[in-house]
Amino acid sequence: MSAARSLYRKYTVLIGGLVIGALFLAGLVQAYFSYRDSRAAVSELMQEKALVAATRIDDYVKGIVEQIAWVTLPMRDLGERALLQRRFEYRNLLRQVPAVMDIRQLDRLGGEELLVSRTELDVIAAGTDHSDDAGFVAARAGALHFSPVYFRKGTEPYTRVAVPARRGAETVALADINLKFVWESVLRIEVGRTGYAYVVDGTGRLIAHPDLKLVLQNSDFSQLAQIRARSNAVLAQSHAGTNVIAASAPMAAPGWTVVVEQPIAEAYAPVYASLTRLGIVAVLSLVLAALGALVIARRIAAPVKALETGAMQLAAGRLDHRVRVETGDELEMLAAQFNAMATSLGQSHEELEQKIEERTRELALANQAKSRFLAAASHDLRQPMHALGLFVAQLRGKPLLAEQRRLVERIDASVSAIGTLLDSLLDISRLDAGAVSPESADFPVQSLLSRMEDEFMQSARQKGLRFRVVPSRAWVNSDPLLLERIVANIVSNAVRYTRCGGIIVGCRRHGVTLCIVVCDTGRGIPAGEQQRIFAEFYQLANPEHDRSQGLGLGLAIVDRLARLLGHHVEVRSKEGRGSMFIVTVPRGTPGAATQPARAVETGIPRGTLVALIDDDALARDGMRGLLSDWGCDVVAAASAAEAVHGLAARNRLPDLVVSDYRLRDGSTGIHAIGQLRTTYSADLPAFLISGDTSSGVLREAETEGLHLLTKPVAPLKMRALLSQLLKARRAGAQVHAVS
Repeated sequence: MSAARSLYRKYTVLIGGLVIGALFLAGLVQAYFSYRDSRAAVSELMQEKALVAATRIDDYVKGIVEQIAWVTLPMRDLGERALLQRRFEYRNLLRQVPAVMDIRQLDRLGGEELLVSRTELDVIAAGTDHSDDAGFVAARAGALHFSPVYFRKGTEPYTRVAVPARRGAETVALADINLKFVWESVLRIEVGRTGYAYVVDGTGRLIAHPDLKLVLQNSDFSQLAQIRARSNAVLAQSHAGTNVIAASAPMAAPGWTVVVEQPIAEAYAPVYASLTRLGIVAVLSLVLAALGALVIARRIAAPVKALETGAMQLAAGRLDHRVRVETGDELEMLAAQFNAMATSLGQSHEELEQKIEERTRELALANQAKSRFLAAASHDLRQPMHALGLFVAQLRGKPLLAEQRRLVERIDASVSAIGTLLDSLLDISRLDAGAVSPESADFPVQSLLSRMEDEFMQSARQKGLRFRVVPSRAWVNSDPLLLERIVANIVSNAVRYTRCGGIIVGCRRHGVTLCIVVCDTGRGIPAGEQQRIFAEFYQLANPEHDRSQGLGLGLAIVDRLARLLGHHVEVRSKEGRGSMFIVTVPRGTPGAATQPARAVETGIPRGTLVALIDDDALARDGMRGLLSDWGCDVVAAASAAEAVHGLAARNRLPDLVVSDYRLRDGSTGIHAIGQLRTTYSADLPAFLISGDTSSGVLREAETEGLHLLTKPVAPLKMRALLSQLLKARRAGAQVHAVS
């Protein structure tokens, strides 16, 4: 180390030490005198506040006593007339002095002649004996008397004042005074930011305090030093154990004492501020003393610091940052090389972002193409699947051998599995394409829970599982159908993958939201897999792709529907201990409960004439066979004109029209049904069947007032709808005949 550098450090320490030491000593002296002066000023101010408060309360009490004494002047007349006059005067007193609640006039023997009250009925000549009342005894002796404080109904403090009779009067007035005004006066006394005032009686019992609870508890403050002192300001402890500075002032008339208290920390805040200022000055002095040394080091440290900052900005990804060093030496050359490196990295980063953007667009286009392909494939596959389902339904109605029936059941199971896969694929494609629009509404969550119980209770019991749904009266705001699909998929997975134990479905409120919780005792989900389970076709512990364990699309649909509705889905699971799925939904406003749906009668009269329109021969033959098995007379056609031609041979109106939505030459089932209704001038019952599940087709059918069944159609569902439409038609015909 050089001598110059050593001397520089020594003088810096010496000069800085002398300056800091001198300022520190001056600060100590200033702090001492400031502490002494502040304490005296605070004590004087506290005493003044106590005196002012005591004077204010004392004057108020004296004013009340004077008002009472004024109305107790000797009466010119005696008897009932005089008492009525005095009652009138007491009533005026109650109106003028709100603090007086009751006032009694006692005769010279202590008998009650008159009672006027705010809360009770006035009583004249009751004769109640008050001769042993301490106030009466003192008043007869010519002394003003205040009773100990008491509480009415445990809420507000009162005192009873006995006013002696004036010369020439033989009566004594006893008045019950509400001390609430004392509490209000105490509240208005400001003692700094956190200080306060309170009042105690002659025994040290609390009369008024900002914390009314202490008054109601009949607190005894007689042991406090500030109560016993009854003099100038003192340092003491409050009832709560806080160090305070307190001052008290007596009240002559009732013998009470007003005490004001302020925390010492607040009272001596000026001293603390002085010490703070001293510390700031000391720090500034140290900074000024060190500046000389820093000036020399800065010429070397500043460029190095600039390079360090540049490296940190570069590491944070801010590639447009440039280092500025103008020293004319090697450090400036190093900064130039650093800036050149940052420029090169920035160019590489821009090229990489362009490539990522291009790949992202390509993936988006591929995803849209996939969604369109799935939707189109689903529509085209539903046609033969629908026909196959109808043929299987016909076979079920035929007498078959055991082996044939087993084969039909396997075919039916395969058809159901393919139909489920098509529905799931279509749901995924519609959600990805943004074709699903939620319709939120307020509804009771119990309706959803009841459907979960109806749908999954039996299948859970068949596996030997306990299945419990906890009722709830809460309402939620969501799309009822989409939310039900989310919960149903989660419950279905729980039933499918739980081997023993049970499943609980319930709700719990959390602020403005409601958590729908599904708990199971299944195998659990590893922590590293809890996010992957929401991917398409991803299944845990199903390497054989067993269809009985699902297709791996249920939770993928849950994830997409939850993001569409803005709901949050959370998974909590431990391996071997089960899983908990939590769906968080906004709470709704309770309204009128919906009426339960009535069961649909499924009887179909034999000989029912059905006009069937479908341009697909395979589906048309399947539908015709199934309807014929149900006892219907079927006219099958590929168009409306062909159906009219076939119906002409029956010489009667069709009882029902069933049409596929998409027909040849761009026509639709809606047009075909309308053509038949126009031809026969009748509002024929009808419904549509379609493999197109887009929301536009559904809205068009709803606009025309037509039911729409999606292919492949479950035979029982179609039979129920057919029976419902025929029943409605018969009911309408009966009403028309009666009218």
